[in-house]
Amino acid sequence: MIDIMASAALAADANPTEQEQNAALQAHFQPNVSVDEIEQVFHLKRAQPLLQVFTALFHGGFEGVLVRLLVLRELANDTASSAFSRADINTKLAYMLPESLETVLMRLRSNQLLAWDAQQAVYRVTPMARNVLSAIDSLLGLGQTEDQAEMGFLLSQVAGAQAVGGVTVEQLQHLLGRLVDLTEEFRDAIASGSEFRLRASQAKWHLACDWVEKGSEILRAITSDERADAATHRAAQAIGRAQSQLLNMQGMFSRALNQIERQRVHLGQSGLSTTDIKRWLLEHEDLASLAEDAIDQPAKPLFITPAEMIDVAETELMAERAGNTGEGGLPTGQDAPTTINDTPAMQKELDDWLARLSDFANLNNFPSVAEGAPKEIPVHESLLPASFAVASYRASLLPLLGDAAEASLQGATAELARLPLTFTPTDTMVKLPDLEIAAISMASLSLDLEESGKADE
Repeated sequence: MIDIMASAALAADANPTEQEQNAALQAHFQPNVSVDEIEQVFHLKRAQPLLQVFTALFHGGFEGVLVRLLVLRELANDTASSAFSRADINTKLAYMLPESLETVLMRLRSNQLLAWDAQQAVYRVTPMARNVLSAIDSLLGLGQTEDQAEMGFLLSQVAGAQAVGGVTVEQLQHLLGRLVDLTEEFRDAIASGSEFRLRASQAKWHLACDWVEKGSEILRAITSDERADAATHRAAQAIGRAQSQLLNMQGMFSRALNQIERQRVHLGQSGLSTTDIKRWLLEHEDLASLAEDAIDQPAKPLFITPAEMIDVAETELMAERAGNTGEGGLPTGQDAPTTINDTPAMQKELDDWLARLSDFANLNNFPSVAEGAPKEIPVHESLLPASFAVASYRASLLPLLGDAAEASLQGATAELARLPLTFTPTDTMVKLPDLEIAAISMASLSLDLEESGKADE
């Protein structure tokens, strides 16, 4: 006990003064830059007591951090009493060594995580310690869930701050930064052209969209709050734009997967593709084990001299000449082997629908130049009649109309993008007397007469 108190006294004597701390901090910056002129440094220095609490908890090796958090959580979780005597602590943490427990208690007490009441000779957990543990427990609890998008904790912080009226611009900027990171990650996955990476990113995208739906209600509350300042409103609007970019990536995923589907290679008539083989290989951790017992006998190399090589070559040459002395003429004809059309059914659906839209877009085939002729049709008339799967597939291709990037490519989807049609969606729904589709978004396909006239010229 005396040694511990002596080491604590030496540590207190070794603590630098405020002037020495400022000098040490200034050493990390350019000589012509004053530390006090940086805004973020001012905010961090103002939060020095809280940051020192985290330093006291997480300084050192993982074992020491684990023991400090264990002691503090054991005391904070005991709600039967707000004060603990040393005997109570020894009983509650009897599984620890007395020396280690004494060191941890002194560290927590010296950093305002535990308060010592000298009159009653008891320890008390400070409010700052409870706030720190609450933040750590929230992060640990969300880390155990399957949140691949890693937006749950950030969104919960914004929601909690908004509920008590204390949301800050920094919290909104953290959420905005995560949305930007996800958007860049999904764009890289689409640009990679890897089917497995695309499907993994698409699943992660669906999880991120679930969080976006929950966050939209919070953003509406922030933007409608009259107490929020201009910076908070700008950050909330930036988050809304980032969410819109994230939601609009569904068409990019569908387009990339459709492109991979068209380029997929099938092995004969077996129905297996290169994707199936790659998926099967990925399920095996040790690919070398697949070669076991695959070869019955090892390869036996044969070595011959140059003289023997010449003799063999001469024999083969003379045999070939002797075979060419027979009767000349063309070989007898043979029937060509029967093949089966491997064109995917969905490709045929795309070709049929493309021909249908082309008839509408072609002024020579559609009487749109006459007076009173329709220049616009409801979108469900172009999608139906069809099954739910075919109608959904057609609807997913509508955003390609007028896409300049897609129109510069080749293929059926590029022809679709070059059609002089304009797709105009709305937020309302229209009910349909269809057996498979009960309702559909109200939208229209309009004919661009100028583009169509240029195409005819």
